[in-house]
Amino acid sequence: MIRIYPVPFRKLDYDRQYKKYQWIEIDLEKRKSDFRPESYKPVDIDKAFKIGEFIDNEHWDIRRSLVLSNVLVNMDELIAKAKDPNDRTSLAVLKPNRILNFIWEPVIREWDKKRLDTIKARALQGNLFGENGDNPFEVVLKIPYKLSYVFTTLDGKERTLMVEDWELGVLYWNCLKTTNGDEQAACQKVRRKYLDFMLKRDLYFYMGTTLKHHNVAPDPFIIIGVFYPPIELSRQLKLDF
Repeated sequence: MIRIYPVPFRKLDYDRQYKKYQWIEIDLEKRKSDFRPESYKPVDIDKAFKIGEFIDNEHWDIRRSLVLSNVLVNMDELIAKAKDPNDRTSLAVLKPNRILNFIWEPVIREWDKKRLDTIKARALQGNLFGENGDNPFEVVLKIPYKLSYVFTTLDGKERTLMVEDWELGVLYWNCLKTTNGDEQAACQKVRRKYLDFMLKRDLYFYMGTTLKHHNVAPDPFIIIGVFYPPIELSRQLKLDF
């Protein structure tokens, strides 16, 4: 896996806005300011790139073949790979051994103004999204809660890791609308999706580090997404294998 940033997705023309699990073809170069081996950036985001096949949720078998080619089952092992100067893994797929809970904790409700001002200034100067500086961005609303999985892997340790996923944010705001602004009820609805529903699926975590914490945090990973094919398919594929 690789990460590509920055990509100002909301500023792309509609016909260039790709979906999750859709192939794209784009010229990339390694990010010199990011030591993580998986980090790349577009050579020219304004240059047309090719939108390819979308693998919809009727084809979980194809998704599995792509996503699960290298699955880790031990969090200690993943952290060791991240800390190894000859490896520095910062993206991975992790299979939890047991899901114990899904929790939420209140956090600061607004983005840090100083940090936002810095990012906006860089965007206007053309250092963030391109060379001409004419593509300022809009900031998405900040979820006022830290949403986390409590789980174990084969190392046996209980861990609590935040889920920082765009889809989770969309779900929270949609749930808030349906609960007439009741934040606790919205969090409960999110929990039903990410715990009750996910426990009925073959759940995997997309894991990623942040550049700031990769080398300094004891555990630099957060959960940046989830992969949840049907259990029945997983069993069938194992039998076929």
